[in-house]
Amino acid sequence: MARRERINRTIKDATVKRFHYESHNQLLAHLADFMAAYNLGRRLKTLSGLTPYESIAKIWTSEPDRFIVHPLHQMPGLNTQRQVNYTN
Repeated sequence: MARRERINRTIKDATVKRFHYESHNQLLAHLADFMAAYNLGRRLKTLSGLTPYESIAKIWTSEPDRFIVHPLHQMPGLNTQRQVNYTN
């Protein structure tokens, strides 16, 4: 529970407490960008210095039976389509 509260606080501090959004779509777009940067770039002490993405990839290679689908196919990338409407 404490970890969930910590990540929620981290997200709030980096988004809604720091920026004013003209619309809900702007908030959603910024949240998606923040989460992508966090998951792919931030190294965490609790994961022995790995990013969340690297940690999942490491577990996938050593214990693929723990996963229903290939987790690396679920990561955003060049073939991911996300539609964001900045006007509302």
